[in-house]
Amino acid sequence: MLSLPLLTGFGTGLSLIAAIGAQNAFVLRQGLRRQHVWAVVLVCAVSDAVLIFAGIAGLGFLVSAAPWILSAARIGGALFLLTYAVFAAKRALHPATMSVEEGASGPSRGPVILTTLALTWLNPHVYLDTVVLLGSVASAQGDPGRWKFGVGAVLASIIWFGALGFGARLLHGFFAKPLSWRILDAAVAVVMLVIAALLIIPLF
Repeated sequence: MLSLPLLTGFGTGLSLIAAIGAQNAFVLRQGLRRQHVWAVVLVCAVSDAVLIFAGIAGLGFLVSAAPWILSAARIGGALFLLTYAVFAAKRALHPATMSVEEGASGPSRGPVILTTLALTWLNPHVYLDTVVLLGSVASAQGDPGRWKFGVGAVLASIIWFGALGFGARLLHGFFAKPLSWRILDAAVAVVMLVIAALLIIPLF
């Protein structure tokens, strides 16, 4: 029988993870291109699990007590997102000839994993959502409820990223057209720019 803390963790985690962001946009793009999807999904899910359980264990207090950590993450994350936005915009304006079937000729696994790690760990919102927010909600569940809450949140992360990465192939027909990739890259560039701006503005 499923426990209430586990269901609460699943629902809370899913509501935070499913928000539109740089990480989700990247997972979707890799899923559409069918490039190293297993690696991307695994990195995202494992990273979320580490952060969620770190928050439940009490790391959220450290992040809250040291605002400079988030400030440094904001700057680093914004610079990375701006760089990624430039490349996405370049692909939208000057697309290479590529379809879904040709996606296997893309970047090797190493750069893709590094990009996934950067989009995850350089995003200060991930610390606020997983470490601080989920950690705080989990603490209200008591023991051992908070750990069941964490398991529920981790399950939500695994299911979401798996569905996003592997479910993207259902859009195969639409993204068989080069114009569709230009639209996607343009949307990704806008999302990255907006998130980068939102990261930097609070520092001024």
